[in-house]
Amino acid sequence: PGKKVLIVYAHQEPKSFNGSLLKIAVEELTKQGCSVTVSDLYAMQFEPRATRNDIVGHLHNSKEFNYGMETWEAYKRGDLSQDLVEEQKKVQEADLLIFQFPLFWFSMPAILKGWMDRVLVQGFAYDLSKSYDCGLLQNKLSLFSFTTGGTKEMYSNGGIGGDIRYVLWPMQHGIMHFCGVKVLEPHICYAPEHVSEEKRKEMLTAWTQRLKTLWKEEPINCSPEWYFK
Repeated sequence: PGKKVLIVYAHQEPKSFNGSLLKIAVEELTKQGCSVTVSDLYAMQFEPRATRNDIVGHLHNSKEFNYGMETWEAYKRGDLSQDLVEEQKKVQEADLLIFQFPLFWFSMPAILKGWMDRVLVQGFAYDLSKSYDCGLLQNKLSLFSFTTGGTKEMYSNGGIGGDIRYVLWPMQHGIMHFCGVKVLEPHICYAPEHVSEEKRKEMLTAWTQRLKTLWKEEPINCSPEWYFK
């Protein structure tokens, strides 16, 4: 109770299956007494491109633009663009980050990847001497909740897509764990478009049930073994 949750949501259609998963998360977590904030990236028309516009005022080096260096310096000066400042504030306050999206090309949609690229800047989310278990966003939890086009069999060890955990490595390990965030088991709804209405209802019920005991869960072991064993 009293926990703060940020849901970063990347789907164009509120009536979609992802939209239903979002709605359930907001309702269930609010019922538990959590305060829930949603960054609905498409509705916000969130800018995914990392550009010079992310820095307000002067550049550290105006002769040659280096995005990583400039955003780091701008963060220290308090000169990042307003949209980034707002998202960073939401992240800072959150105990749990839920990412809700459809899997595109073995990855997250561009708008969500752009959120990661722009919001998690050096100095805010990590430092070169402070990453992984020492990342700057410690004491936070994250959960990747997503839908796939392919079936569970396709994303199994012997399947055509390989183990789904390979796909999770860059997202969970390369981004969240790198920034010091602990990672809960992903929540994956396989091929909701290709199953019966009844099966879809079961998937939604399973998500509701999981959210009821979410705060009792232990994070995964954030090591290469979890992904590649």
